[in-house]
Amino acid sequence: MTFDVVIRNGTIVTAGDVFTADIGITGERISTIGQGLSGRQVIDATGLLVMPGGIDGHCHIEQEEADGTVHEDDFASASASALLGGTTSAVCFASHVPGRGMVEQFEAYRRRGGRSRVDFAIHQIVTRTDADTIEQDIPEIARQGAAGLKVFMTYDDFHLTDGQFLRVLDAAKAGGLIVSVHCENYDAIRHMIDAHLAAGRTDAHAHATSRPPGLEREATYRAMALGELVDHPIQIFHVSCPEVAEEIARARHRGVKVSAETCPHYLALTENDLKRDGFEGSKYICSPPLRTQADQDGMWKYLREGVIGIVSSDHCGYTFEGSHGKARHGRDADFSLIPNGMPGLGTRMPVLFHAGVNSGRISLTDFVRLTATAPARRYGLYPRKGTIAPGSDADLVLWDPARQVRITNDLFQGNIDYTPYEGLHVTGWPVMVMARGAVAVQHGQLLRAPTAGRFLRPEHPTAHPADD
Repeated sequence: MTFDVVIRNGTIVTAGDVFTADIGITGERISTIGQGLSGRQVIDATGLLVMPGGIDGHCHIEQEEADGTVHEDDFASASASALLGGTTSAVCFASHVPGRGMVEQFEAYRRRGGRSRVDFAIHQIVTRTDADTIEQDIPEIARQGAAGLKVFMTYDDFHLTDGQFLRVLDAAKAGGLIVSVHCENYDAIRHMIDAHLAAGRTDAHAHATSRPPGLEREATYRAMALGELVDHPIQIFHVSCPEVAEEIARARHRGVKVSAETCPHYLALTENDLKRDGFEGSKYICSPPLRTQADQDGMWKYLREGVIGIVSSDHCGYTFEGSHGKARHGRDADFSLIPNGMPGLGTRMPVLFHAGVNSGRISLTDFVRLTATAPARRYGLYPRKGTIAPGSDADLVLWDPARQVRITNDLFQGNIDYTPYEGLHVTGWPVMVMARGAVAVQHGQLLRAPTAGRFLRPEHPTAHPADD
């Protein structure tokens, strides 16, 4: 049999195996894995790792905020960055701003995604729990194919009370939707911010000291207790430190249906980056905040053991120089007025590979599990996405484990004018990316046009965390 494309002699890496073989592709899907395959197009992958295209399960792209602003990285630009970094699918967020219904916003956001270069699924944010939202809107967006719901336990415009969270959990259970949670204690953070400002602490580093680990740990424990009460799966987003991961491990041990993700910035940056001179520290403001070097070192154990099952970017693109970004309130604004978030779609896989695989902290199979297979399972996309197997989409990244690259922002062709990893030297880089059987990136050249991405409807979005 002659295939449309054959990838020959590559070292295939899945979440469970590493082996050398050829991959035969017909149309958009993998047809077979074997030896000596024939194809109309043959790609020689000798010396390269062939891995599933990355799935980034936590991306804020072209997202509308309550103040009327829209995140500056739109679908066309953010998805370009994704492909250039080896990511072929993204899960992003539909807003729930006042004045418009949830279903209206979900449908509008799906239309925005029509400009994506990568396939995408949608989390639905929930910021209010009126009868229409709970009884009509959540069931409808479940029917329309939401990947899950997201709730916040902090932020003025987003946070839900415990009672509201329970209403969302009940509705999610009825609709078969996993609930992902941003866990920080809202009232305690407001107290700490007020105390810092009263003491004259306005610098970027005060963002970290006003949101200490204990406030993330307490909210995580509370979220898990409420999930346990309803007996419904929840996911803890962006775990920043070992003491939070330890709470999750204990909960899982007693049978709570909880899973977790972290992000590369908690594995490669520290709170010292917030101390950079002048306004530079604002580039590193995110929530939960960056932690200490000791916290960073302690996180790897929980990734290896699977307590933290996914590494997502939490890509949140605010420009540094632009009037709508980090400086929207002026370059002398106190830390509490600076938008939270950092770009990371393009750097997620190279930074994790360098910090984790090259150091021996995680294995190659761990890398694939964390960046592709586990998020595919979590959001009901497996086995169509996240693995290399007959019948799966031919979303593949050919990775040169020896290639040395100095990260600069211009490598990723997005709308955001900085990367927090500027100047970082990494070893390991995608040299070719295939999206549904077509070459999307080759040696840093972006070949896939906007509108090529498709909306992904999950099949099993409430898979138990053990399935990761």
